[in-house]
Amino acid sequence: MLNTFFNYTTMANDKERIALLREQLHHHNYLYYVLSEPTISDQEYDVLMSELVELEKKNPSETDPNSPSQRVGSDISKEFIQVEHRFPMLSLGNTYTRQDLADFDERVRKALGEEPEYCCELKYDGVAIGITYRDGVLLRAVTRGDGTKGDDVTQNVRTIKSVPLVLKGNNYPAEFEIRGEIFMPREAFDKLNAERVDSDEAQFANPRNAASGSLKQLDSKIVAKRGLDCYMYYVLGLENATSQIDNLELAKKWGFKTPEHTELCPTIDNVFTFIEKWDSLRQSLPFDIDGVVIKVNSLKQQLKLGFTAKTPRWAISFKFKAERAATRLLSVSFQVGRTGNVTPVANLEPVLLSGTTVKRASLHNADQIRLLDLHESDCVLVEKGGEIIPKIVGVDTASRPQGVCRVQFPEQCPVCGSMLVKNDEEANHYCPNQWQCPPQVRGKVEHFIGRKAMNIEGLGPETIELFFDENLISDAGDLFSLDKNTIAKLERLGDKSAENIIKSIEASKSVAFEKVLFALGIRHVGETIAKKIARSLGSIDKTENASVDELMSIGEVGEVIAVSVKDFFNQTPNRNLVDKLKRAGVQMEIDTSKQTPTSNKLGGAAIVISGTFEKYSREEMKSIIEQYGGKNVSSVSSKTNFLLAGSDIGPAKLTKATELGVKIISENEFLDMIS
Repeated sequence: MLNTFFNYTTMANDKERIALLREQLHHHNYLYYVLSEPTISDQEYDVLMSELVELEKKNPSETDPNSPSQRVGSDISKEFIQVEHRFPMLSLGNTYTRQDLADFDERVRKALGEEPEYCCELKYDGVAIGITYRDGVLLRAVTRGDGTKGDDVTQNVRTIKSVPLVLKGNNYPAEFEIRGEIFMPREAFDKLNAERVDSDEAQFANPRNAASGSLKQLDSKIVAKRGLDCYMYYVLGLENATSQIDNLELAKKWGFKTPEHTELCPTIDNVFTFIEKWDSLRQSLPFDIDGVVIKVNSLKQQLKLGFTAKTPRWAISFKFKAERAATRLLSVSFQVGRTGNVTPVANLEPVLLSGTTVKRASLHNADQIRLLDLHESDCVLVEKGGEIIPKIVGVDTASRPQGVCRVQFPEQCPVCGSMLVKNDEEANHYCPNQWQCPPQVRGKVEHFIGRKAMNIEGLGPETIELFFDENLISDAGDLFSLDKNTIAKLERLGDKSAENIIKSIEASKSVAFEKVLFALGIRHVGETIAKKIARSLGSIDKTENASVDELMSIGEVGEVIAVSVKDFFNQTPNRNLVDKLKRAGVQMEIDTSKQTPTSNKLGGAAIVISGTFEKYSREEMKSIIEQYGGKNVSSVSSKTNFLLAGSDIGPAKLTKATELGVKIISENEFLDMIS
């Protein structure tokens, strides 16, 4: 076979040669990463790849994003754009007991009026993805997001070698979407964490977090090195398949890596057997699973059962019980966050739990320590809540050593020594020394530069700490006074990094006011509340001067939030920060051209939108509603004036609107109303 690959001297031109090389490399990727049956050595593969890369450099007009050479990714940093799902990406309902599953089976049989067969698959602990192919070529990959829209992560998914860039055969639809799960095998996870330890970086808590974090990297070259894998398990809208099993077989023929432990179960008893089998065998797998997915196998029966507003009626997941392990408590650390919250963390003797080594566990707050009656050197029972966050769920008091002391929550901040404060309505203690306590001061700046806030790239916790150590900044406002030449001289930086940082800081001056307000880090003011306050009051000056009552008149702003906002602006350091931002030219008021309605044709009508639209995205529709004097509301009620219905409308909203007599209008009818 190898001789065939190298017989290129008779080829007419580079274009044909490139096409053949790509075809052969796609084939060998499939054999290696999907079937695990390589037919050539790594060295032979590398020779083919090197030749393709050289030919593509020589012939830039032949560039193709789906070429096997593009698996290495690109170092072009690019924010993800939001893409609306053509079909909602629903989640599955969860069951935890045999009785829950038996009830599901009874509902299915009753609704169908006949006996179903079930297709059982492992529930991979990763990140859901929807990938669209057009004419057999990968077009787009989108995360679940909120189920209606997600992040376009196409460039990163192209680097996953088990995901075909070009399909095999020719009997696939002209355009279709396939869904699956991207995950990180345990071997890749262990390797990644070992590298992060060597680089003095924080380790990932588990493979799922690592997979999710990798997929959201802006540099796809980094993603290419992470060893992600992918199983595809659901093809949408196939006409030539009659069952879920057929669906998977077709996908497999087209070159997709499909679940290898799938089983057809004629009865619910067979389903129970499948669950018991994999509950005992899950640790033998090279990747994490957290349960089993049960689907009605017949696509005709699936169609008959349909969907609720949030989940399919023909599928459900059975979640395994969280694993527990016993280990010894070594000590308790108390960490201080950017808002001053003090969080206790248990340091443990390392113990294997759900495939990962656990060394730390959350203790949440002083109340939790007291409820556990936690003592030094206790033997504790650790569980992964939802298979993600380790927590201590019990103490073996019988094995407690004699004379050990009870774990005490500190009265003073463990970092700056200030007396801790605890409000009656809150569970957490916090340090009030917000302008001198180092983790709070640094944390505020880290929050300020975040993606959902000022979105300043090129800065991380280490760089921020370096700026503080060098006395270059004392708060976030000082970022706008930084000098490129000064930054370039710092350790681990240089001219290029300094230039990128300064450019990103400059670009942040145009960030919308509502994001600036969120970036200030006002206690209890999250992204949504910041947007509501900004749009209601319009400027930083009006926000600063607003009374508690004025703030409470804004939707969703209660007394706790209003008092927190007022307290923030009563503090001199915070007002100084705001002054620095004003002088720097940061946006300190709403862009009225986007806020002021174009007209009042909708007259304050409360409108719920549902489904997908031909002419505009859902976000554009919401913007149009506001521009023409309407109000966007999320759920149908007696106060709703219109339900704006697109295709694939949520059945629950449609039913409720019909029951309440709410007028249902189409996209064209809506546009006629405002034209």
